[in-house]
Amino acid sequence: MKGLQLASAYYHQAVRPLLDDHFPSLAYSTARLGSGFDVLGFDDQVSRDHDWGPKFDLFLAPSDAQHPEAIDKRLADHLPQMFEGYSTRYRLNTDGTHDFSPDGDPSLHGINITTVPAWFSEYLGANPGDGVTIRDWLSFAPQKLRTIASGDCFHDGLGTITQIRHKLDWYPHDLWLYLMTNQWRKVDQEEPFVGRTGDVGDELGSRLVGARLVRELMTLAFLVERQFPPYTKWFGTAFAQLKFADELPPLFKAITESQDWNTREGHLTDAYLILGRTHNALDITPEIEPGVSPFHSRPYLVPHSERFVFALHKAITSDQVLALPRHTGAVWQFADSTDILSSADRCRQLAQALYA
Repeated sequence: MKGLQLASAYYHQAVRPLLDDHFPSLAYSTARLGSGFDVLGFDDQVSRDHDWGPKFDLFLAPSDAQHPEAIDKRLADHLPQMFEGYSTRYRLNTDGTHDFSPDGDPSLHGINITTVPAWFSEYLGANPGDGVTIRDWLSFAPQKLRTIASGDCFHDGLGTITQIRHKLDWYPHDLWLYLMTNQWRKVDQEEPFVGRTGDVGDELGSRLVGARLVRELMTLAFLVERQFPPYTKWFGTAFAQLKFADELPPLFKAITESQDWNTREGHLTDAYLILGRTHNALDITPEIEPGVSPFHSRPYLVPHSERFVFALHKAITSDQVLALPRHTGAVWQFADSTDILSSADRCRQLAQALYA
């Protein structure tokens, strides 16, 4: 059983009857939206060694959130110790992880009682129920937006979870253009270096640049398909689910496995052509001829990605988006630290400094 299936069944079969019996007038929502491989649907047998089990968030109205102790105690006292063969109690480990185990703490039942504003403010750094600003969007780590989109709401008695998830479906149009502008810019900055490094005999450097370009192009593919890229561990797994999955993965594999820079450049050329044609199919800028040509007077074939950068930026009409710094993008496009992207506070501090 997948983690989301387990969480849903746990709510409907074990938790909801208790709430209906003991708190019949309680308005609440339940969902599993936060971080976790189970939320993304990528959990397997190995995933069950930590932080995996019957769990979800129980959202109360702010007026009821003053006294959650009675609900918490009722659940701790009356929920079954086992559900579908899995322990419903967990223990806290010294490294901060949780293990659902038959010898877990009887009071720790895996149901986090919170409110909608508190949960989203902690997870994202802002409550989308109050509206989502441009700076909010730029500070949100996409792996967190992906879990919100990939997760499941089991019951929305408050009527807010569904609305917020809809708000966070995807970036506003002009901000989406801005993000793609800066993603093409990242390609533009390094596109001739596969050839230049290889030309001076730096095969390791050429491989490294090729791998970096593969990652930037994969990220661009997520943006093109309007899908939030996940955390690094699941980046390739999620990429394999995109429409590009038939065309680009073999090329990317060939790029990283090529034994010389000329062959590597040839595979990159094929990938550039695919992404150029896909860009034109979006019909968001005047058509840009897909193709490669020498980098100035040097014999390195590049797509001249600045053509996409300029065209996308020119298509932006929002004054707010046009006022953003050029060639910067969202926090996640220039900050590649797990400790930063997993911290809503740090992401917002960076956003405040850059976009004030």
